[in-house]
Amino acid sequence: MDIKQLILDCQKNEPKAQGQLYQLFSSKMFTICLKYSRNYDEAQDNLQEGFLYIFKKINQYNFKGSFEGWIKRVMINHILQTYRGSPIFEVVKENTVTEDEVVIDTEEGLSLDLLLKMIQELPDRYRLVFNLYVLDDYSHKEIALLLNISEGTSKSNLSRAKAILKEKIETLSLDKKEYTAP
Repeated sequence: MDIKQLILDCQKNEPKAQGQLYQLFSSKMFTICLKYSRNYDEAQDNLQEGFLYIFKKINQYNFKGSFEGWIKRVMINHILQTYRGSPIFEVVKENTVTEDEVVIDTEEGLSLDLLLKMIQELPDRYRLVFNLYVLDDYSHKEIALLLNISEGTSKSNLSRAKAILKEKIETLSLDKKEYTAP
């Protein structure tokens, strides 16, 4: 069965088609859920609830553009909805941001799993902005609209997320150097 027919069948609420669509995209969507969730269990919950939301909204897909891109955007928006309205964002003035780059030396042995764990440990407001900006290429303007915050708050939260990650990575690097010192 081709993807177009599968989508059309899902639009008719056919359970078999929904199961096939889930099987086809669940692993890619779970990766997204892991990025935006605090932990593995929350990511699993977000995946299940996200697919229910996708099946509810699938009639809005108009076969223009990539379906995978559409499903990814719907999944991210669903996850962000769980945070909207909660007091996780700080209002800041526009000029309080510095853009520090975090450089990760992969030869230091920092695994992707460890980096993902560090990102998941960030406070919600920082983790969401970091993922949207760094991992999913959203602009600060888009993030501000998605999260109902100012662009300055988005920039500040990104800067703070990077600072926290930089500190964690530096601490890990120092710990490794002390551990391996003769």
